[in-house]
Amino acid sequence: MNSLMITDIRARAVVAPLSRPVRTASGSVDVSPLILLDVVTDQGITGHAYLFGYTPVTLKPLMSLLEQIKPELIGKSCVPLARMQQMEKRFRLLGLQGLLGMLLSTLDMAYWDALGKAANQPVVHLLGGEAIPVAAYDSYGMVDPVKDAKAIEQTLKQGFKAIKIKLGDVDAQRDLHVVAEVRRIIGSDVALMVDYNQSLSPKEAIRRIQMIEAYDIHWVEEPVVAEDLQGHATVRQSVNVGIQTGENWWFPRDAERALSAHACDMMMPDLMKIGGITGWLSVMGMASAASMPMSSHIFIEASAHVLPVTPTCHWLEFMDFGSMILAEPYVIDKGHVTAKGPGLGMAWNESAVARYAVN
Repeated sequence: MNSLMITDIRARAVVAPLSRPVRTASGSVDVSPLILLDVVTDQGITGHAYLFGYTPVTLKPLMSLLEQIKPELIGKSCVPLARMQQMEKRFRLLGLQGLLGMLLSTLDMAYWDALGKAANQPVVHLLGGEAIPVAAYDSYGMVDPVKDAKAIEQTLKQGFKAIKIKLGDVDAQRDLHVVAEVRRIIGSDVALMVDYNQSLSPKEAIRRIQMIEAYDIHWVEEPVVAEDLQGHATVRQSVNVGIQTGENWWFPRDAERALSAHACDMMMPDLMKIGGITGWLSVMGMASAASMPMSSHIFIEASAHVLPVTPTCHWLEFMDFGSMILAEPYVIDKGHVTAKGPGLGMAWNESAVARYAVN
């Protein structure tokens, strides 16, 4: 088959409801603001991917940014590495962080989706792997052990063997109480992760982590500001729990900086910030060389394709921001998620897209 040629790139903005809003120490996510990207090719194949904007205020700037850069991509081959190198060169002086990085990473996922569809194969096969079940953890925001007990019990009934909760209450004793109660509900055989969402100073992080260590914490995520690599390293050296970070790394060089700073015991890059699937492939090589466990951050669908080829595959985060606009959402089966195809196995639910569309 001849190389796919990009003939158009289309985008739609939607704000979809969340079945379980996410409250964190650094702010709440009450809706799912998304950009739906369609990379149209000359062979009638369209690649899909969605961008999660965190807040609706990012949607218009992202749409405008795409309109500015897409003329440079139309007429080019749908080759993910070549397109990423093209954009890296184009924006060398600016850098690829922020909204631009999010957009380019999401385009990369759409290119891979198109290639998978062209081959009538799931993307995981193109990467040299198999569509095998990947262990997932159910990802919560801040929880109330009383009000959320039934939801947590439902998580266990779905077969999850791990759960993550957000911490960072003003009152450290409240955090301690929540951890104790959630551990009581889930028992000793289920992994418990906690996420402070960058809300603490290194000194306070050490104090709080030491308070909860007795509850068999699987990892502590982003206890301090994400870019404070030395702060992460200081915390890591002072506690007896593994430190997890990576969701705010921008492209593979940020991963290398964190590894060089000894900032973490495990990593969880975000596909939308690390450079899409192409960027993930670079980082998973670093993780393998460092024997460092590697998990995903949101983006259930694409994560199910890249984790099976990740040598140090750890956990898939099941935090659902996209299912409301998908025709056939990915589902949990006995606590696992399995890649499907062709491509990334995604198609838009057009009636839902129309319902939640924003101008």
